[in-house]
Amino acid sequence: MEKRVMTNSRRRKGLRAASALLGSVLLLSACSGGSSASDGGGGSSSQAKADEAAAQKASEAQIKITPADGSDNASINNSAAVTVSKGTLTQVTMTTADGTAVEGELSADKTSWKPSVQLERSTTYKLAATAKDSKGLEAHENASFTTVSPDNSFIGNFTPEDGSTVGVGMPVSINFNKEITNKAAVQKGITVTSSSGQEVVCHWFNTQRMDCRPEDYWQENSTVTLKLALDGVEGAEGVFGVQQKTVTFKIGRNQVTTVDAKTKQMKVTQDGKTIRTIPISAGSPDNKTYEGQMVISEKFKETRMNGATVGFTDDDGKGEYDIKDVPHAMRLTTSGTFVHGNYWGAKSIFGSVNTSHGCVGLSDTKGANDPNTPGAWFYDNSIVGDVVVVQNTGDKTVSPDNGLNGWNMDWAQWKAGSAV
Repeated sequence: MEKRVMTNSRRRKGLRAASALLGSVLLLSACSGGSSASDGGGGSSSQAKADEAAAQKASEAQIKITPADGSDNASINNSAAVTVSKGTLTQVTMTTADGTAVEGELSADKTSWKPSVQLERSTTYKLAATAKDSKGLEAHENASFTTVSPDNSFIGNFTPEDGSTVGVGMPVSINFNKEITNKAAVQKGITVTSSSGQEVVCHWFNTQRMDCRPEDYWQENSTVTLKLALDGVEGAEGVFGVQQKTVTFKIGRNQVTTVDAKTKQMKVTQDGKTIRTIPISAGSPDNKTYEGQMVISEKFKETRMNGATVGFTDDDGKGEYDIKDVPHAMRLTTSGTFVHGNYWGAKSIFGSVNTSHGCVGLSDTKGANDPNTPGAWFYDNSIVGDVVVVQNTGDKTVSPDNGLNGWNMDWAQWKAGSAV
């Protein structure tokens, strides 16, 4: 009985010793980092195997969004391009910060996407893109950017309009809404060409206006193309262009009208041939009409003319004249020179005496509804861009920047105003 107890006691001690030894061996094996027969001595760990398995499940598709996440002063024309390599795009969403969706276009091969509308300035946009590789595994990319603000951008308001037909004297005139100090960079971003092959040169009148024209009037029936590639161009420190646009306009027939204040006659020519001579009344000796080559810049079937707006006032400060319905008026200068109909003057003045405050008047009727008057005929047969040459008034030549009248500057002077 006592011997059996001794045997069991020794057996339990032996088991505890064996267990402790085995635990020490296992602990040493787990913490030593040594190789085992199963890993062939290569040192692979469970983390390495996990990384390898994850790599096998990752998509090969690589998505790129431009501009980079967090960008500001981004272009409103060329931003938000999404491309993918080693895969195809399956979904692209673009929204403003308030969640408004932006329409976009996916390329035929589904490897690129871009907005189908021009972006707004000073706006934050968010982009989310998903793509799949050849194995169907998905990749995702997100970005957010903010477009350039009005304070940090400039635009050029140009004339004539896209698709219009204008006279042979019509320059391309661009008025910038910010002062341009880097004129050369901006001018290099603007090209004007003609189907006639005429050389076109641009001239800066000041830091906000640039006009472009050939040496002589445009060739009739030609087509002129204006390209604005100003997106991202720095016009002044920290102020960038945003326009990316192509404009075309047609040059009509060659009409040039010559006003002779001495003979008080106006000769209208088309393609060098006189089509009509009209008696006129130009500026009086006290209010002479400018001389020079002038271009019709605006047409109004009826308009108001108030002397006070151009400095002709009585002692009470009111205009020397205020006619609310001047018929068939066509602007020649910014300062207020017009060719227009006149219904208030005696018919006898036309062709015999100069009586106006500086405009060129033609006989007309009140209401501008009689097509048989000289004023109506000239209005109906004129277009914006036609040339009106005024002679023998005794006044100075109109300033080239007073209206669209750069033709009063010779070619050498004009070219000297180019920044490139």
